[in-house]
Amino acid sequence: MSIERSDQQAAAQDFHLPADRLPLRQAGPGFDLLAGVRVVDLTTSIAGPSGTMLLADMGAEVIKVERPDGGDDARSWGPPFLDGESLWFASVNRSKKSVALDFSNAVGLDLLYRLISKADIVFVNLPPRVAKKLKVDADSLRAVRPDLIYVSITGFGLSGSRADWTCYDLIAEGYSGIMDVTGAAGGEPQKIGAPAADMLAGQDAAFGAVTALYARKVSGKGRVIDVALVDSMTRLLSCRITSYLGSGDLPTRSGGKDSVIAIYQTFETADEPIALALGNDNLWQRFWTAVGDPAYAEAPAFRTNVDRRKERETIVARITALLRTKSRAHWLALLREARIPAGPINSVADVVADETLLARGMFYRLSDANGRAVPQVGTGIQIDGKPGTARSAPPGLGAHTDEVLDGLAGVDEEQRRKLFEQRIIRRRNP
Repeated sequence: MSIERSDQQAAAQDFHLPADRLPLRQAGPGFDLLAGVRVVDLTTSIAGPSGTMLLADMGAEVIKVERPDGGDDARSWGPPFLDGESLWFASVNRSKKSVALDFSNAVGLDLLYRLISKADIVFVNLPPRVAKKLKVDADSLRAVRPDLIYVSITGFGLSGSRADWTCYDLIAEGYSGIMDVTGAAGGEPQKIGAPAADMLAGQDAAFGAVTALYARKVSGKGRVIDVALVDSMTRLLSCRITSYLGSGDLPTRSGGKDSVIAIYQTFETADEPIALALGNDNLWQRFWTAVGDPAYAEAPAFRTNVDRRKERETIVARITALLRTKSRAHWLALLREARIPAGPINSVADVVADETLLARGMFYRLSDANGRAVPQVGTGIQIDGKPGTARSAPPGLGAHTDEVLDGLAGVDEEQRRKLFEQRIIRRRNP
């Protein structure tokens, strides 16, 4: 997909929100790699929904089961809201069907089990004790369908002394060690500026589900996939942890200026900062040739990365003084021509205006059932040269209750009316 828009055309339009500048897409068939796979999603917040959205983006039918009173916790997360709908919720719930069902009672649980009996995968993000109490633990649901792939996302996993502890992304980041190595030297520990533990756990859960689904084609067996936010976040630190274990050198906060690569950090220019990565000897030499000082690269004290790490302070001071003499645009153009990894430090506003990302389908608006244009961020996976297409916008609470209960659970209109009156279900248009 190519996005063509001149600056004059953009300026001529009346934009009220950043999203108004994005291309408006209609829902469509999308990728079909997981066509025929049915997922029941009992999760809330970010981790579970992000994982099931990945499956939906690849073609799976995802039935999102929510509480009739309020639904997914993330529906209330805001501001910001778009016409009363949470934008955090909208970020991880496209291409799903919403069924508002209270399964904390026998009638609702029976309905849930009917859906589970026709599902391939179920996602749950409840601590083991709570899942067992509600009878949605692995044993209970696999008794309904033995070859079910049961995916659990919790803070600490299904086993161990912490299994029933509650957890959020912030807590997982603290446990993982990432906050201790993030932030300025001598400053306070910092959380990553996105729900990284949630998003990583969601990816791990989706990956685990798909691999189990692949194995089931051969063995016929279901699996229990156990994903923990703390585990997923800890894996992000693999390079740091392995280096510490094998050397005893404890990594500390350095503001992103301490790497195994000698020159791998941000630098100020005459106006805006840039990031510069001189990851090997060839790049080191090309950099100094590009800036007009090839002899500096040949100094014996700087010959290898090990040498350059010892002299990092001296080298950084030299590069800093040099880059401050001209603008960011000058240096990025020069370094790009020399094929040296360098780039800007973009704000979120910069990112969503990036023409390359737009052309790759990363940002767009999606029309929902109420005529709203909901901003979306693409999956970031292209298949056969094309980005995916969402099959539908994030659903309203209970938007598909009637459709799913009628089609999959055999609940007729009169029965659904009674269930609605008993507040066991919520319907879009009761």
